[in-house]
Amino acid sequence: MATSYEDRVLRVLAHIHDNPDGDLSLDALADVAAMSRFHWHRVFRAITGETCAQAVRRVRLHRAASWLVMSDMPVTRIATDIGYPNLKSFARAFSEAYGSSPAAFRKAGQFLPANPRFRTGDYPMHPVITRIEPARRVIALPHKGDYAQIGKSFEAFSALCESRQLWPQVGPVLGVYLDSPDDTPEDQLRSYAGAAFCGDTTPEGMESLELSGGKTAVLTYKGPYSGIRAAYHSLFGNWLPTSGEEPADQPCFEIYLNNPRDTAPEDLLTEICLPLK
Repeated sequence: MATSYEDRVLRVLAHIHDNPDGDLSLDALADVAAMSRFHWHRVFRAITGETCAQAVRRVRLHRAASWLVMSDMPVTRIATDIGYPNLKSFARAFSEAYGSSPAAFRKAGQFLPANPRFRTGDYPMHPVITRIEPARRVIALPHKGDYAQIGKSFEAFSALCESRQLWPQVGPVLGVYLDSPDDTPEDQLRSYAGAAFCGDTTPEGMESLELSGGKTAVLTYKGPYSGIRAAYHSLFGNWLPTSGEEPADQPCFEIYLNNPRDTAPEDLLTEICLPLK
């Protein structure tokens, strides 16, 4: 029975992420889950820790925040494409979640240089340290495509950990990013959403990864996840050229120090980790 509930939750989470402008009412999501409205509401909240309405609002507004910073799409179109009936209702919901209007958020977040490879030194500064990272065994779900949409895979990972009671064996939550978005087509980007794991076997449906650890550059980024790409530019454009260090032939990974479900976007803390030789 647990697996059946897992499948229903994963199906609904995927539906929310894939159809932000669609009918995401409780009745519609209950239909996707093939459960009664009353029982579906209780199952979804028990497994994910939030109501369907909270999940829909969070996913939609996160998508909007990413588009505001990472595209020049008109705000009115963003509102429509994430399912808000008009600009006024979108602006009100966005301001409540992010503490500023969509226009102000875009203005503050548009610090990505138009041609970053020629602008070394102009990126916003973030603290960077080097430290020895432990070797980690990671369990994760694969994600392919835009890194800004990896939240879909993290939602599924969290739901599986909850329903299978894996949290006592789970360590830091992290994402592993195998490709550079600067030279890989967006639809071919590969990444993993998961966490360090101390269990004996790989849970069904997940993949096991090995992070070798060792000397690592760690940039601490504070703020909405939509600004993380710019922080990467700071790490590679500001810190690395003057560090005397050389990256190892290993992927970057991110360690998430708090939970977006109970942390304001401006207070989110992410460690961007670059393995070094």
